[in-house]
Amino acid sequence: MPVHDSTIADSASPVLVRFEQVYKTYDERSWVVDDLYLDIRQGEFLSLLGPSGSGKTTTLMMLAGFDAPDRGRILMDGKDISGLAAYKRDMGVVFQSYALFPHMTVAQNVAFPLNLRKVPAAETRVRVQEALALARLEGFEERRPGQLSGGQQQRVALARALVYRPRILLMDEPLGALDKALREHMQLELKAIHKQLGITFVYVTHDQDEAMTMSDRVAVFNDGKIAQIDQPQHLYTRPATRFVANFLGETNLLEGTLLSREANRACIRLDDGGLMLDAPCADKGLATDERAALAIRPENLRLAMPGEAAIAAQVIDSIFHGAHCKLRLRMAMGNELAMTYNPGSLGRPAPASGESVQLALPPEHLMILR
Repeated sequence: MPVHDSTIADSASPVLVRFEQVYKTYDERSWVVDDLYLDIRQGEFLSLLGPSGSGKTTTLMMLAGFDAPDRGRILMDGKDISGLAAYKRDMGVVFQSYALFPHMTVAQNVAFPLNLRKVPAAETRVRVQEALALARLEGFEERRPGQLSGGQQQRVALARALVYRPRILLMDEPLGALDKALREHMQLELKAIHKQLGITFVYVTHDQDEAMTMSDRVAVFNDGKIAQIDQPQHLYTRPATRFVANFLGETNLLEGTLLSREANRACIRLDDGGLMLDAPCADKGLATDERAALAIRPENLRLAMPGEAAIAAQVIDSIFHGAHCKLRLRMAMGNELAMTYNPGSLGRPAPASGESVQLALPPEHLMILR
């Protein structure tokens, strides 16, 4: 199965949806989704994260029933739904564009899915009020979309998707049109609604912070495949590939050669200075004498103590960010590194441009990648 999934927590939750060997193409020259395996668990908040063209939105559209796989199966409760019409899938969908009817009031927009399903008027009124309360839109019933802010329109779209109580809520870049402050506020709102309802959320985004903030798990897409799927903290601290390491925040990659390996650990000799270090290695295909890289986040680099194993570098630039400084450093062979330095906690000012320093690589923060 071509995906790194080291998640342990919540693995007892039943699988609600399963993608089995799913392929999708639009031009018959390349796969937009390529041999996809993916389990979506009951009640989880799963984000599909990746750059444009990585296959995440196509995966969501196939799950919603707006697109069909060219090969493979999509199972829900163990039954193949690949050919099932979208309106029969018991899924709510929220898009970035909101797709509200401008001539309808807020209440009429929210009631629309219930009217399609011929829900009795009395029950519709109750469920509309419940959905509006959930989205914190009480008192907005008679307004029209043009009278609302972007955030309020997004809440209407959310209420409409939740009003018929779907088993899964699908969201495709729903906060992309909002400004930063409102987007961050809506992230908290969505997380609270998910916790309150307990239904499955599947969320597409290219925003790393958004995915890491809200999700129980994140599936990182690249070239139509899932590069890694795991809990946000594990993805950040234990990326399985260079792509995941670089996509989720800034990462220093120190090139070297693998000297030996045993189980999930390996020893690497760095090109710059020849330092030999032992670190976790998730890629079971990496063998002795192969080229590899040692990954470490900027915030985990530190100045070495006297006598401590270290690599030499020179400070190129020091940028003040208030609580911390961002250092750019150059190693002897010309490789550049980034380091986050907190002068207040260390009791000494940040090294100045041109200064030579020795950098320690704390073993608990290292990872060997192909």
